[in-house]
Amino acid sequence: MRGLWIQANPGFVPPSSADFDFQPIFGDSILFTKPVLLVFLSVILAGSFFTLSARKAAIVPSKLQFAGESIYTFIRNELGRDVIGPEFMRFVPFLFSLFIFILTNNVFGIVPLLQFPTMSHIGFPIGVTIFSYVTYHYVAIKKHGLGKYVKDICFMPGIPKPVYLILTPVELLTYLVTRPLTLSMRLFANMFAGHLLLLVFTLGGEYLLTSGLILKFLSLFSFSFAIGLSFFELGIQALQAYIFTLLTALYIAGALADEH
Repeated sequence: MRGLWIQANPGFVPPSSADFDFQPIFGDSILFTKPVLLVFLSVILAGSFFTLSARKAAIVPSKLQFAGESIYTFIRNELGRDVIGPEFMRFVPFLFSLFIFILTNNVFGIVPLLQFPTMSHIGFPIGVTIFSYVTYHYVAIKKHGLGKYVKDICFMPGIPKPVYLILTPVELLTYLVTRPLTLSMRLFANMFAGHLLLLVFTLGGEYLLTSGLILKFLSLFSFSFAIGLSFFELGIQALQAYIFTLLTALYIAGALADEH
């Protein structure tokens, strides 16, 4: 559709937020748009991969088993044991699921034919943030009790009382607003910006390819940048999944600590 529009209207039309809006594939329901179906696909793919990798576990692992165990071991040790501490094992399934879900949906952005990171739709980062938010607050309330938890947030020990006038609102804002806001916005902004850059170079190369001879030659550079950015974007996608999971583990560790 975009290609036909460009042919009918001379001049390059840069990508915008409109390129992130999708019409329902079936009927008129927003539950059947491409991003929603990609989320379901990510669950099927991740579930199938780890089920197959663990189905025939052996002392000498196959390549598939080794891949699955390596990912699990990384999350268990690096984001569970080393961050949370002695009580880490009961949080490993949550951290593992969180990391794999975000990573899979991020990587969709560079997969041919799919080519869309679902986390570039703000609703999905907000969704996973809610799980993280509820988890670390629940853990803190269960361990310390609601009253002590709120007291520890609002009135840090060893602080002069007049400072509480400034510190208490800041701490409440941090725990209740800033943390979930930064978790979701960081993930969303990186996936949105990365996909937008890929669109700029890919669509720009397509436009140059339909122009004069010199511009056709320049299209090679545009497509080359798009390919290079795809590899760079893969690193960003993995990094953002890691950072989100790491921060969640840090918040859980803070919730379990004797003092906040």
